[in-house]
Amino acid sequence: MSENDAVEGLRQVRESIRRAASDYGRNPAGITLVAVSKTFPAEAIEPVLAAGQRVFGENYVQEAKAKWPALRERYPDVELHMIGPLQSNKAKEAVELFDVIHTLDRPSLAEALAKEIAKQGRKPRLLVQVNTGEEPQKGGVIPTEIDAFLEACRGRYGLEIDGLMCIPPAEDPPSPHFALLNTIAKRHGLTWLSMGMSADFDAAIQLGATHVRVGSAIFGSRAKVK
Repeated sequence: MSENDAVEGLRQVRESIRRAASDYGRNPAGITLVAVSKTFPAEAIEPVLAAGQRVFGENYVQEAKAKWPALRERYPDVELHMIGPLQSNKAKEAVELFDVIHTLDRPSLAEALAKEIAKQGRKPRLLVQVNTGEEPQKGGVIPTEIDAFLEACRGRYGLEIDGLMCIPPAEDPPSPHFALLNTIAKRHGLTWLSMGMSADFDAAIQLGATHVRVGSAIFGSRAKVK
């Protein structure tokens, strides 16, 4: 995919977000586009940065560590989001690197993040991943356990939680999953909802998404990670 294609993809996605916000009576300023740059090299990201995009999502700590420090020297106002599963032993690097972590989903990770936040004095915004489809192969807290987990995050670990994230099952219509996430967030006074990807962010915006994670609609199909 050429750099012009990526810039055009970005323009079209921004326009689609504006249109969806207008259709559903929402302010487009309340919806953050997280451009998912995982598996794409710095040279593919550069044109999108030059076009003004500043919020990016990565899945792997090591990959982000390899490419973002140099890019951030040129674009210091970049906001980097961790959107992939996070191992507890990577908490130190995640707190150093990321401004937002979307995938807090278990007590051991809550404990590791709390320790690093206290040690580093750097406080990324935190979202709890909810496994709305209760899929065994997927990370996230199942809906029946979310109340207790949020209570533990705030009470036992002293973490400030900003919102929730979900990835609906591929074979399900996404809207019921987005609606469930919105309901849980309202119950707990959480204002950030990270939901919706390239194929379904319109439905996510209708149901209250504040952050949509879009990769292929901007950067094109990604190479398979070997």
